[in-house]
Amino acid sequence: MAWETSAHTDADLVLSPLEYALASREIAPGELVHHADHRTQYTSIKLTTRLVKAGIQASMGSAGDSFDNAPAENL
Repeated sequence: MAWETSAHTDADLVLSPLEYALASREIAPGELVHHADHRTQYTSIKLTTRLVKAGIQASMGSAGDSFDNAPAENL
């Protein structure tokens, strides 16, 4: 598990713990799904590019729908 704090809500806030998690675990391409909401740090080209390079499938719920997160958070 990894986490990060920052005075700025940007893509680097999300990328830093993602990089830590990828470096500390062996994950084969296609094994991981990154589920997030539609905030700008999660929809950034910077994060999307990194997910593609790592072979991680991006998953986003519909805007304003809190119920779509329940299955992902229940794992």
